[in-house]
Amino acid sequence: MLKLRRKWSDHITTMKNLFNLFLMLFAAMPILSFSDNPTNFSESCEDGSGETGSSFGIGFGLVLDFGLYRNSCPEAESIVYSWVETTVLQDPRMAASLLRLHFHDCFGCDASVLLDDTEGLVGEKTAPPNLNSLRGFEVIDSIKSDLESVCPETVSCADILAMAARDSVVVSGGPSWEVEVGRKDSRTASKQAATNALPSPNSTVPTLISTFQNLGLSQTDMVALSGGHTLGKARCSSFTARLQPLQTGQPANHGDNLEFLESLQQLCSTVGPTVGTTQLDLVTPSTFDNQYYVNLLSGEGLLPSDQALAVQDPGTRAIVETYAADQSIFFDDFKNAMVKMGGITGGSNSEIRRNCRMIN
Repeated sequence: MLKLRRKWSDHITTMKNLFNLFLMLFAAMPILSFSDNPTNFSESCEDGSGETGSSFGIGFGLVLDFGLYRNSCPEAESIVYSWVETTVLQDPRMAASLLRLHFHDCFGCDASVLLDDTEGLVGEKTAPPNLNSLRGFEVIDSIKSDLESVCPETVSCADILAMAARDSVVVSGGPSWEVEVGRKDSRTASKQAATNALPSPNSTVPTLISTFQNLGLSQTDMVALSGGHTLGKARCSSFTARLQPLQTGQPANHGDNLEFLESLQQLCSTVGPTVGTTQLDLVTPSTFDNQYYVNLLSGEGLLPSDQALAVQDPGTRAIVETYAADQSIFFDDFKNAMVKMGGITGGSNSEIRRNCRMIN
């Protein structure tokens, strides 16, 4: 474990040097806000060590900081990385699961998705987008337990989710970025909000654009974040709409790959729609790369909402074509979008939980 932490510490130093240029560019961008008048970007703040660090905050008075744990919990990032690296080595699918946990939490980024149901609280784990879908909760529990033993009540569960998502991308061959921290953990959860806020796998492009724009995220951000589907699996029940062209014998959308759809139909009819699963990216299923976009252009997007990006809107198709042709552009836009999405923080009724599954 110590060896892994030293390796990650060296990696962070290199990563920060590369990230400085990105920060200079990003500092010129307006801060995201839920109001009509975005707050001006705050160029610096104190991280508690007397050093000046870049910061970025979204609403509710929370200000996120790239260097918040340098003094208060210097081992935080190495602990998270070590757990993610070890877990993904044992179960490659866990990379997608940890990334997805952060996505599903970040229509608020407050760790509300981690709360278990209690007598007085109905959590988000049983919301339709999450039920029998989200996994990796035990990994977050293990990370939190280690962090509490080293720096009690310091690192929030929401920050753990953000760091674990980044590390899942890194250990899968994708890009790295510096994660802003300082999120707090919600003391409440809303099953209804989780049900209504998260886009469905059958969403159209206009719906996807509107959903993300409501959070201050652009069309480019949306297409870039969709690239997270280069990792992981999906159940047959989530892509049955993709099989509808086979009912008529003709592709419903220009560019659909009938051979691909027939293979999906055979899988789901053999195993069953509620049990059958397949990789979102059949070509490089455990590697974070731009193959997802190549698949869309070949008519081999698994989810209806994925394939829609290449066929329903000229704007999103142009972005898909760019990412398919140049992985470095996708990586840069993905990092940018992850920082922006991660800045959508929760409300004032918050704390740093000692146990990610329950309020203090």
